[in-house]
Amino acid sequence: MPVNWIALAVFVAFFGFVTLVGFMAANWRRGDLDLLHEWGLGGGRFGTLITWFLLGGDLYTAYTFIAVPALAFGAGAIAFFAVPYTTIVYPMTFVVFPRLWSVCRQNGFVTAADFVRGRFGNRWLALAIAATGLLATMPYIALQLEGLQVVIAALGVESSGWLGELPLIVAFVILAAFTYTSGLRAPAAIAVVKDVMIYITIFAALIIIPAKLGGFGAIFAAIPAKNLILATPQPGSTGAYSAYATLALGSAAALFLYPHAITAVLSSSTRDVIRRNSALLPAYSIVLALIALLGFMAYAAHVDQNPAFAAMFKQYKANFAVPALFLQLFPAWFAGFAFAAIGIGALVPAAVMSIAAANLWTRNIHLEFINPNASARQEARMAKLMSLIVKFGALFFILFLPLDYAIQLQLLGGVWMSQTLPAVLIGLYTRRLNSWGLLLGWAAGIGLGTWMVALTGFKSATYSLTLFGLTVPAYAAIYGLLVNIVVGTAATVVINILNGGPETRDSTLPADYI
Repeated sequence: MPVNWIALAVFVAFFGFVTLVGFMAANWRRGDLDLLHEWGLGGGRFGTLITWFLLGGDLYTAYTFIAVPALAFGAGAIAFFAVPYTTIVYPMTFVVFPRLWSVCRQNGFVTAADFVRGRFGNRWLALAIAATGLLATMPYIALQLEGLQVVIAALGVESSGWLGELPLIVAFVILAAFTYTSGLRAPAAIAVVKDVMIYITIFAALIIIPAKLGGFGAIFAAIPAKNLILATPQPGSTGAYSAYATLALGSAAALFLYPHAITAVLSSSTRDVIRRNSALLPAYSIVLALIALLGFMAYAAHVDQNPAFAAMFKQYKANFAVPALFLQLFPAWFAGFAFAAIGIGALVPAAVMSIAAANLWTRNIHLEFINPNASARQEARMAKLMSLIVKFGALFFILFLPLDYAIQLQLLGGVWMSQTLPAVLIGLYTRRLNSWGLLLGWAAGIGLGTWMVALTGFKSATYSLTLFGLTVPAYAAIYGLLVNIVVGTAATVVINILNGGPETRDSTLPADYI
């Protein structure tokens, strides 16, 4: 594809603007950025509006805007599991996370693993929670880069060889620089710009594209019937129905356990900020449903049959559907605006993810096992350094490994993160589970979930299990979590009997939770 100079100019202008915002954010709500609480949690002073933008920008990523429509474009209705799962999660957030915020604020906890360490007094269990977060986050950051790489390629910039990787490297160096200097304040400020741009892009698309394609009736008429609904299960199987339901449920269980989601929650100024956001965030779910419809619009527009896009579809497959749609149906300047929105949508979550990963490493590995006597300033410096290492580790996935490798690892992200639910969420309400039992349950859940995904060749996160003659395809995270809870509970009973009673280690107090 030739370089689209108009779209590229618009893209660069907005990218330059948010870069400036990122560096200026260091002086916003000024705090001592040589302290981890200030650098990694924004001082815990974000109100309702900023938290709403930060959580939205954090959870609805560039890859969301590329991958969800791509799944709808290629596979149809199954893509819409993303809509109910982001709806299911908010009542849980309303009930659970104000409690987590309170205990973390009272005890100075910065990560979920900090809470587990304090609640159960077992640093090995805390290490398992921290390692899970780190492993799940790295390929997730890499996939933000993939979203950015797709839109850069859509601008006509050479995408092969070292010269082709240069724009991506430059963008990531900029990201690393303003994250290092401004901490969580940078993505919080940029999230406001990003979300405004995304809303403008989506609503413009919903008005203009149907008008050009003959209306929504014509769009849905162009979609094969088999793609409009879930396939009817065969006798003896629950088919796509159970896969869809468990994907929604398992993804909801994992979403707010990711380190970047916990970081955004803990940056809130009060419990009420979290509750208000739980009520307001479903607005993003509505937008997500509309974003998924872009996949159907791309199908109806036959973008994959446009000779100008043949090379891009060969390289990026269905992930190029949305960029192709905007290039085909919009003027160049608006395509550049839309690509800038998606590209900036990669910066916000990638920045928060790297900060969250750095917090985990610093608090739960470096401070716990390597240098327990580190000062507060040494702790913050280590986190800043680790945020750079994490980013460039993610860049390694893109530059030196086949992209499929990062995608395959990301499939495991939700499977892995859901296995931290017993220690983190159940631990918020009861101390009755034994810490070693929880660790055994975690290991069983991680092992089973990973094994199930591996049996599919890392091509799918769903696994078909046959029980009593009934085949039940389901998200591996759910199978893993069920085994996790059963093993953890059984091990607790056995260990308590052997020890003559339950554990009593707990540095938190009942009053801390309210």
